[in-house]
Amino acid sequence: MRLRNIPRAGKVLEESIYVIKNEAALRGKWKEEVFQNDSPIHIEIGMGKGQFLLSLARQNPNINYIGIERYSSVLLRAIEKLSASSCIPDEERRNLRFICMDAADIDIVFAPQEIDRIYLNFSDPWPKARHARRRLTSPEYFTRYDHILQSGGQIEFKTDNKSLFDYSANVLNASDTWQISALTWDLHRDSVMNKENIMTEYEEKFSSMNNPICKLIAKRKSDPVSCI
Repeated sequence: MRLRNIPRAGKVLEESIYVIKNEAALRGKWKEEVFQNDSPIHIEIGMGKGQFLLSLARQNPNINYIGIERYSSVLLRAIEKLSASSCIPDEERRNLRFICMDAADIDIVFAPQEIDRIYLNFSDPWPKARHARRRLTSPEYFTRYDHILQSGGQIEFKTDNKSLFDYSANVLNASDTWQISALTWDLHRDSVMNKENIMTEYEEKFSSMNNPICKLIAKRKSDPVSCI
């Protein structure tokens, strides 16, 4: 799907206090210089319009959240949604920031073990085999995650695309570093994994069409198997 360019997106993102512009310069200093606390940092890669991350940030004030989105026109919607949320006090927004960047650069932006959890929600499936390296659950990306994820941290992945889900599970099963600690092919019918689940915009759309939502949680083999 081709995204529509929104000319005003660049200006809105540049003026927003919630959008980080010098992300590479903050490597290793996110807690100290951005959030000014020692709370864990969770990131969502490919955050879309932001419903998932905004909900998490509101529910968990003691966790810092960073949303990463490549396209300014998409991130614009999250900024507008946040600005329109007048019911959210400013003090409840202090744990939320956004970056407009390519996810391939995450190990340039975050230092080793700087991140405690990574969310991948309804990622682009890149269905052609020649594009497999671009999938956010490819071995190349799991190598990047290994660089930035804290010991004991985890990766949570949700999708309605069964082909992508099967590919992702196969990548993890073949990995020397990673393992699957939890998995379901029908999240909304799984009472354990669906507990406290927060739906994204895509998740609401696809589940309303009776599309099963798949989810897995990945951790390093060197870490405890039980989920956080």
